[in-house]
Amino acid sequence: MIEAKIKAAIRDVPNFPKEGIVFKDITPIMLDAQLSVEILDHLAAMYRDKKIDKIAGIESRGFLFGYPLAMKLGIPFVMIRKAGKLPYHKISHAYDLEYGSAIIEMHQDAVSEGDNVLIHDDLLATGGSASAAAELILKCGGTVAGFNFLVGLNFLEGDQKLLKYSNKITNLVGY
Repeated sequence: MIEAKIKAAIRDVPNFPKEGIVFKDITPIMLDAQLSVEILDHLAAMYRDKKIDKIAGIESRGFLFGYPLAMKLGIPFVMIRKAGKLPYHKISHAYDLEYGSAIIEMHQDAVSEGDNVLIHDDLLATGGSASAAAELILKCGGTVAGFNFLVGLNFLEGDQKLLKYSNKITNLVGY
């Protein structure tokens, strides 16, 4: 089962990025090419028949599987990046974090009216960056087809924040 393989690969790093946090490190997955292919194949099977027009990945770890998944499905990939990283005309959305605020951006022509967009990232924690990504999709006239994460920190209840955009929220593993 893919969940057990992913959990076995994820490394816990205590006290990172600050005291009391146990960081779920997905970098060992990147060192396992076979597992990475299995994850990609699993994701492609999940979304192949879901009428998704585009996949939006959130910088930076949302690019790791989001872009290959888009290629495998034969659909465009949309980069959602931190402020100041995109070169062309862009739209922005500011949101609050537990320790401050952040701004993410997307090219204004990346999503068109009526596009059905799956939002992908590596981790769902409080849902702040994923809900901000959803706002960018909506600002361009797109709809949120759903959210997909490799890891969900279920105890933080980030999915509750995302339900206003879609009830299709998938974590390959949960803690």
